[in-house]
Amino acid sequence: MPSRKKTAMFASAFLTCVCSFVVICVVLATQHWMSSEVRFSGTNSSVTVSLTYGLFSGTCEQFVDAGLQVSERTFQVADNLSNTKTKSTITAIIVILVLGLLSSLLSSGFTCTNAVSNPYQTFLGPIGVYTWNSLCGIFILLAMILFPVNIEGNDLSVELALGCFSFLQTHVKSAHTYGYSYWIMLLIIFLNVASIVIIYFYDHARYSKKKEQERPIESAPKDVILF
Repeated sequence: MPSRKKTAMFASAFLTCVCSFVVICVVLATQHWMSSEVRFSGTNSSVTVSLTYGLFSGTCEQFVDAGLQVSERTFQVADNLSNTKTKSTITAIIVILVLGLLSSLLSSGFTCTNAVSNPYQTFLGPIGVYTWNSLCGIFILLAMILFPVNIEGNDLSVELALGCFSFLQTHVKSAHTYGYSYWIMLLIIFLNVASIVIIYFYDHARYSKKKEQERPIESAPKDVILF
């Protein structure tokens, strides 16, 4: 059976890993990644399309300068994308987040195992926790980088607006606001770092204690050791 200290430390790390898993599920499920105001100019008037969307679905509204407002529509992101590059990037972000979800799940399993037992395999111990938490953090960071690239570099919001209202003409300008579904990914990275720090402190304390136990033998006189 593991010591009380080990159980407490790994149980704390287990809670952070579970929280990370839950937050990734929220990120995937919600559609508040981006709110955009995309302006188009026409022959007689200007049109502004208001978009709120995530990785799978979103809503769009149209506002004409004369004051006319088109009722809100719900759309599927994949159905509104014709550009292969933007669609591939969205797919890549989803795959990366799913990999982060699996990494977080494995990390939860590793920390739970160590909280209730002493596994013989080295990789099932702190090394495994470091590995899976680091991978999860890297996956989340990649998703946070790729999404703005898709917005700014590939004009994702403009393409989604054109998918909602095909009669739109010349794109003038866009304004973007990142939603909570995007920003809470920072919390996931923080939770993974917290898990690594907790296990590092436990591992460092265990190593220091082991060294202290070996020190009396190392500093003993040679004749005493020979005796």
